[in-house]
Amino acid sequence: MPHIILATDGSEFSDAAARFLADGKLLQPGFTVHVVHVSPDVTGQVRAFVNKETIDAWHAEGSEKAMASVCTILEAAGIPFERHAMHGFASERILNHAKSIGASAIVMGTHGRGTFLDAVIGSVAGRVLAQASCPVILVKAPKADKPA
Repeated sequence: MPHIILATDGSEFSDAAARFLADGKLLQPGFTVHVVHVSPDVTGQVRAFVNKETIDAWHAEGSEKAMASVCTILEAAGIPFERHAMHGFASERILNHAKSIGASAIVMGTHGRGTFLDAVIGSVAGRVLAQASCPVILVKAPKADKPA
């Protein structure tokens, strides 16, 4: 059974990527989606004052919240999925997980800010796209209709 990574940050852009998979317009049925959320590591200063169990609970809670909406979308579509809460450098963790499960593709929502801004501040999607050993599908959320 093929494995697909759906990287989420809990945004509307990630929801658009989940709806893309749920619509089934491009990908063949019979795959398992690995929903991945990566929260950033805490600094050493935080670790000095907060115990590991509290930090781990904070990471887990944040990841559950970030994964909730995409998991609801996948579940409603009857798509099998697994949740993977991680922390660290997002693009690195996504790519490592994709490699470890032999992912057929990585699907991500993208903010679509543009190449200049992404070059200045960086983009997880851009890093994944540049370094992935499997196809990467970037899904941009449709723009909301603006009132006239």
